[in-house]
Amino acid sequence: MLVKFTSSTSGQIMTFAPVARQLLEILGKDCSARGVITTEQLPEAIDRLRHAAADPGSPPAADTETADSDKHKAADAAPIGLGQRAYPLIELLEWTRKEDGFVLWEAAQDF
Repeated sequence: MLVKFTSSTSGQIMTFAPVARQLLEILGKDCSARGVITTEQLPEAIDRLRHAAADPGSPPAADTETADSDKHKAADAAPIGLGQRAYPLIELLEWTRKEDGFVLWEAAQDF
């Protein structure tokens, strides 16, 4: 299921529900089918996401005994960290804050 985040001033992004859930939980929001991050909540939301993205935990260790072709495959399949997942939403929130707007999210159902 997709979750669409729409700014009142600067555009929109879409994420899969598990990613949206992770980001909204950081913000202390319910994962309902619809919700809002108000103008007043934007600075704290940005700070929370930046703080969480700055401390993603340690990435899994790479196996040093794999063949060269396996190393390339492993590099291509490297997990995407929270910082990479949060970045588009942080940018959307920043642009929205500059224009004193708000951000809505919408999904087909609660997630």
